[in-house]
Amino acid sequence: MATEISGEGFSIERACKVLNLSRSVYYYKAVKDDTAVIDKLNELSETYPTRGFDWYYGYFRNEGLGWNRKRVLRIYRKMNLKLRRRRKKRLLTRPKQPLIEAKVLNDTWSMDFVSDALSNGRRVRVLNIIDDSTREVLAAHADYSICSQKVIEVLDHLKLERGLPKSIRTDNGPEFISKKLAKWCEKELIEQKFIQPGKPMQNGFNERLNRTYREDVLDAYFFDSLEQLRILSDKWMYDYNNNHPHRSLNRMTPIQKKLILENELKGGKGNLIKNSIT
Repeated sequence: MATEISGEGFSIERACKVLNLSRSVYYYKAVKDDTAVIDKLNELSETYPTRGFDWYYGYFRNEGLGWNRKRVLRIYRKMNLKLRRRRKKRLLTRPKQPLIEAKVLNDTWSMDFVSDALSNGRRVRVLNIIDDSTREVLAAHADYSICSQKVIEVLDHLKLERGLPKSIRTDNGPEFISKKLAKWCEKELIEQKFIQPGKPMQNGFNERLNRTYREDVLDAYFFDSLEQLRILSDKWMYDYNNNHPHRSLNRMTPIQKKLILENELKGGKGNLIKNSIT
């Protein structure tokens, strides 16, 4: 340091006198290691990303950590924790749901959303519901926004028309994982089956339906109003259920498959009645 000051190799003692600096200050080296504070701040910021400095420092004091407030604040600012961190989205852990074809009516339904826009650019959503056993489209409800309450209203309407299923398969969208829908399903004794995040083919029946709906309706027309979309969706749903042959159903339409399952159900009930009489 003295060499850099004079350029002539002065001793440290002379250089300190020139600068009016104590030699003890020159030789002083900070002995504090901030690693523990940094590690603890990182740990808390990951676990509680929405908290601020006062909360973190109070947490340290409650744990009996005697770090000075100014020291912690200096490190907190140096780490840029004063800038709010975006919370990491936590994906739900779900068990793998095998896509098993239902054999009876109203055993399992599948639900999913499709999004598009009107000609004026306003976004719309369509809730598609399908019976897995017959591939019958039960609903293609279009609206500007569809919350969990609207999903429940659509299901209540289907309840009056044909009853409710034993289980419903969905993805992990906020409308489907809401507490309101969970309470409704519990009340109606319906099991909720959630697919694993990022595994849309675990809801393959509805994914295939969404593709057909998009090709036949959303990509085929321009819609000036929500009412136009609803009218075309209803027409498409009727045509799909009555005229669309499915390879997985041996080229039968959903309505034809439905009639067969209804007859099998009536025949089974008839046999039960005969057996009970005899």
